[in-house]
Amino acid sequence: MPNCNCEKPLVPCTVEVIDIVDETPDIKSFYVKNENGVPFDIKPGQCAMVSHIPVGEGMFSCTWQEENEYLQFAIKRTGLLTDELHTIEIGQKLGVRGPYGNGFPVDQCKGKDMLFIAGGIGLAPLRSFIKYCFKHREDYGKIQILYGSRSAADLCFKAELFDLWPQIKDTEVFTTIDNAEEGWDGHVGFVPSYLEEINPDPAGKIAVTCGPPIMIKFVIKALEKMGYSDEQVITTLEMRMKCGIGKCGRCNIGSEFICLDGPVFNLAQLKKLPPEW
Repeated sequence: MPNCNCEKPLVPCTVEVIDIVDETPDIKSFYVKNENGVPFDIKPGQCAMVSHIPVGEGMFSCTWQEENEYLQFAIKRTGLLTDELHTIEIGQKLGVRGPYGNGFPVDQCKGKDMLFIAGGIGLAPLRSFIKYCFKHREDYGKIQILYGSRSAADLCFKAELFDLWPQIKDTEVFTTIDNAEEGWDGHVGFVPSYLEEINPDPAGKIAVTCGPPIMIKFVIKALEKMGYSDEQVITTLEMRMKCGIGKCGRCNIGSEFICLDGPVFNLAQLKKLPPEW
């Protein structure tokens, strides 16, 4: 984002909402553009603080865009701020400060096969890395994407899941919903159990996961059972981040702050921390 935000991390830049897309009944994607025309500069996996005066502000994953001319935030309704954000219209102004966090290790993963495992809104941060891999397709091997939600209606980014991504070379997409329903002829079951059914070979592969905390824990157990090492497993944590600069202490796990040292960690790093995540 603009250099002024790095020098003044608590000062938001003003952005204009240029598009709003209904992804699911309770998730909307907001596309925002910097009011002064300065391009954004983010890494896949980083977060930014969105301010909606006078309601408040919150930290959200921002989707990496190859153009860097706008940002996309996929935001789920979960409380006062997100409820209010879901009522805004195109043309409204918001504040954005950041980016914060370390992002995904895109360079360390080059030359590897990639396995992305997401649940619910957890696909939003992984989507940044997925889009980056597709943009730099020659740098990565086979790509597998496993995504699940409670119902078919709750699946995000359907056009990419069902139409775009499966057509890309050496890419497999697996989708599942928790319970059977009329009109759904795909897989039924929870993400961790479906992962074990697919049983992806860990050789030469990096697994990246994000979703509800309970899903992440069972996905990690499944990956360990299949032979993935701690260094082969990466997750991004969504602990509550209040200030974004490691001062308020709301997002710390032991000595680590999610907004500074995360939100991306590999399993080897997480095992050195208290089991609070």
